[in-house]
Amino acid sequence: MTAPDCQLYLISPLDVSGDFAARLARAFDAGPVAAFQFRVKGIDEHAAVKLAEPLQAICAQHDVAFIVNDSISLAKRLGADGVHLGQDDGEVADARQRLGKEAQIGVACKDSRHLAMEAGEAGADYVSFGAFYPSTTKVTTVQADIELLSWWSNLFEIPVVAIGGITPANCAPLVAAGADFLAVCNGVWGGDEAQAVADFASAMTGVAR
Repeated sequence: MTAPDCQLYLISPLDVSGDFAARLARAFDAGPVAAFQFRVKGIDEHAAVKLAEPLQAICAQHDVAFIVNDSISLAKRLGADGVHLGQDDGEVADARQRLGKEAQIGVACKDSRHLAMEAGEAGADYVSFGAFYPSTTKVTTVQADIELLSWWSNLFEIPVVAIGGITPANCAPLVAAGADFLAVCNGVWGGDEAQAVADFASAMTGVAR
């Protein structure tokens, strides 16, 4: 997940049943997307696998990295491209040992420079900061300062992901500050996903970094 320009990192809504697979394919067809995070809650692993497999296949068809939220075991069972770990979801070293050296392992660091540096030292492939803006996707306990992105990108080569309430209208400052990826959920799935992806592509293009 290394690239010179900022890229889109889509996060699934909690409900990926019904027509979501078609919406996912439509979003990928509308513009460049680097990664997709499978994020469901409150279901057992067997049910999660059944929901994930068709989405994982769509990601493979579109050359989009398929990342599992929270669960190292689910990521291993699916043969996912990687896992995104919260602070209570396990250690980077364990994820690396179980998923292999090619897996993309990300760590959510909220607004903490200390946690981000620890994640980097542990071998994480990316760190995420946020929420930068009020989010409707999950309860936000911290408000991250955009300056965190500049600080990280100036000091470290590990990619940094910005998350939390990001829309095409407010993303430019995050791109300018050095975000390598914008992690977006409701900003795409809350409306017309194809239009949103196209709008993000336009908004991220040509922003001076």
